[in-house]
Amino acid sequence: MPCLIKCRLRRLVTNSLSTRQLVTRQLQLELAKVEEFRKKYKIMAYNPKSSIATEFIDHEEILDTLEYARQHKDDRALISSLIEKARECRGLSHREAAVLLECDQPDLTEELFRLAKEIKQRFYGNRIVMFAPLYLSNYCVNSCVYCPYHVKNKTIARKKLTQEEIRREVIALQDMGHKRLALEAGEDPLHNPIEYILESIQTIYSIHHKNGAIRRVNVNIAATTVENYRKLKEAGIGTYILFQETYHKENYEKLHPRGPKSNYAYHTEAMDRAMQGGIDDVGLGVLFGLNTYRYDFVGLLMHAEHLEATFGVGPHTISVPRICSADDIDASTFENAISDETFQKIVAVIRVSVPYTGMIISTRESQKSREKVLDIGISQISGGSRTSVGGYASPELPEENSAQFDVSDTRTLDEVVNWLLRLGYIPSFCTACYRAGRTGDRFMSLVKTGQIANCCLPNALITLQEYLEDYASDATRELGRQMIRQEMQHVPNAAIRTRASEYLEQIVKGERDFRF
Repeated sequence: MPCLIKCRLRRLVTNSLSTRQLVTRQLQLELAKVEEFRKKYKIMAYNPKSSIATEFIDHEEILDTLEYARQHKDDRALISSLIEKARECRGLSHREAAVLLECDQPDLTEELFRLAKEIKQRFYGNRIVMFAPLYLSNYCVNSCVYCPYHVKNKTIARKKLTQEEIRREVIALQDMGHKRLALEAGEDPLHNPIEYILESIQTIYSIHHKNGAIRRVNVNIAATTVENYRKLKEAGIGTYILFQETYHKENYEKLHPRGPKSNYAYHTEAMDRAMQGGIDDVGLGVLFGLNTYRYDFVGLLMHAEHLEATFGVGPHTISVPRICSADDIDASTFENAISDETFQKIVAVIRVSVPYTGMIISTRESQKSREKVLDIGISQISGGSRTSVGGYASPELPEENSAQFDVSDTRTLDEVVNWLLRLGYIPSFCTACYRAGRTGDRFMSLVKTGQIANCCLPNALITLQEYLEDYASDATRELGRQMIRQEMQHVPNAAIRTRASEYLEQIVKGERDFRF
């Protein structure tokens, strides 16, 4: 009898296992059918309002977008309609932008560039905001294959500025004429904890040397927690900047094999946490050359769309860096490098697709390269930059190299200012909107309504006058005064124009820091 019971139990268990296996197999078949249906009818996981990185940057949606762009790159009627839509300055979707980027018809491309110039002039005029990076530390625990700060690099000099060294660097930057800094630091919880960053910000804001002052500190540090973003906001930062490097998840993980940055989701969702922490000005960017530019271009615009859909305001800035050689990094080994022509087109399409967003180009680019993109989209550039840890107070010796990348534009700030003036641009050292609370959606509203001209133009001229009085060479001072006389006539509001003239006179007499 016991044997019979055992046999029956054995059969029951076997049947149960077979049933579970059958159910599992049936479930797998059903899921496969769902996936097939999803692909056939273009039902994607893409959701711009999702908080999940792989849903607001959906791989299949990017691939479908790129295929759509290839199929329609010669559709003149569609491309012309997209250019006309962009002319309304309401922006373009990532798919529409991809079509414009893919278009290779000379006359339509030329029309695209003309429109980019028009939009740049409409919202940002001929103003170019000036800034400088300040590297606090190059200690890093990540293994990013494109960055010399990677943890296994034994040839680069590792440095971390003390608060006293930061003081000396900031004074040197103030003596150059800078008012806006972008703080940089490697990711290292031991050497560069959030407390160090916060203390450094406090130190920077506390320094007033002669007529100098750093009025806005932007921060470019590793992805962190909502709590830490809240601390950065309370410390008075301007924009939080974080480059995605690439939106291709598989390639991203290959490029970041070890360290906290290897977590694609945590990194990609950082801007959401920053905004949840109260930072309403965030800056996006990819490092062109790490992956195919088309893919990352689409991902970048999808990220901008996600921020707009989720928080009601897109990125404050978009940066467009290209891979550069550095200490133990050879840029030529990266097969996805892009030409100057492609780079210019990327800038132009971004400008018409997100017309209200500022665009940044650094000293990674040469003078020639920077000059070609100023009028088609760029609104901020660095000048007199050092990519070493410190390096402003005293030049770094070659054997002490701590630079993150090789600088292509090595001119002084005054040389850059002089160059901009000769090209017909207004070098602006303005930080007024940030200090007046015109950030996030409030800044975007100012831009969209066109009222920015009554603020930004006089503020640009006022801060230029400060630079001319305190820091400029004689040649630059003469060019700057001519520019101010010329541009004052273009301030739309008569009352503001009159008050701006009064401020200019007071600056000549020694007073500082006026703003609208």
